[in-house]
Amino acid sequence: MKNFALIGAGGYIAPRHMKAIKDTGNNLIAALDKNDSVGILDSYFPEADFFTEFERFDRHLEKLKRQGKKIDFVSVCSPNYLHDAHIRFGLRIGADVICEKPIVLNPWNIEALQEIEKETGNQVFSILQLRLHPAIIALKEKIDSGAAGKKYTVDLQYITSRGHWYHTSWKGDMSKSGGIATNIGVHFFDMLMWIFGPVKENTVNMHSQVTASGKLELEKATVNWMLSIDVNTLPEAVKAAGKRTYRMLTIDGDAFEFSEGFTELHTTSYANIIAGNGFPLTENLRAIELVHEIRNFGINK
Repeated sequence: MKNFALIGAGGYIAPRHMKAIKDTGNNLIAALDKNDSVGILDSYFPEADFFTEFERFDRHLEKLKRQGKKIDFVSVCSPNYLHDAHIRFGLRIGADVICEKPIVLNPWNIEALQEIEKETGNQVFSILQLRLHPAIIALKEKIDSGAAGKKYTVDLQYITSRGHWYHTSWKGDMSKSGGIATNIGVHFFDMLMWIFGPVKENTVNMHSQVTASGKLELEKATVNWMLSIDVNTLPEAVKAAGKRTYRMLTIDGDAFEFSEGFTELHTTSYANIIAGNGFPLTENLRAIELVHEIRNFGINK
């Protein structure tokens, strides 16, 4: 049984990490969040110690270490702009780290973290759950075995409407979230590059607070993409049906469906990491380089 500490227990994604820790037969020792509405802990680890102040959390883990209770992993589910600092913390207390996407905001943060990995002997692993989705694995196998030199045409639209709260939260602050392409798009960009190869050319048509779009020339595909949190960008038929989310991915005009099958992917990710088969920092570099480049085309360009 491995001992875990979790940073960011009050966020949207944290329950998936709690479930993954429990489902893999491990134990959450302590959790941290500045917000105290974390009753979800009772569903998984009612005995876990909880802190709202980082200093007390840090001292508690240090005390456990002196008592011989090692923290094997720190799970990072905090806001994007804090990932780098929280990963560093985990490494420096002698733990391996599991971090949500985007693992960091800037490519040079990855290089600096690799140096700390060397210093500490511990590792950082990321949650790249789309690479573990059965339908996406099958698609990659199909593309890999396809005709040499074939170039596919891919269209991606992902609209996930958000209310006014979004712009008041850290997610609406580009310096903290990285903006739409980083906060939402990094998942899809990583998947597309994993399947169709590296970026040859990147064109950004729009990058505002609510919508981003552009075109990617990948090794094996031309990708036209659009991401939005603006309800007004939803297709009329979707709005008429009272829905607030729309996802469309086509490959050479054929729809690719992967809406189902996400329930256990965090647990699968944790099982792989604990078994020594996780995705290391290097697997994140291409996607972080891309979203950094997209972001620096500027807001409302």
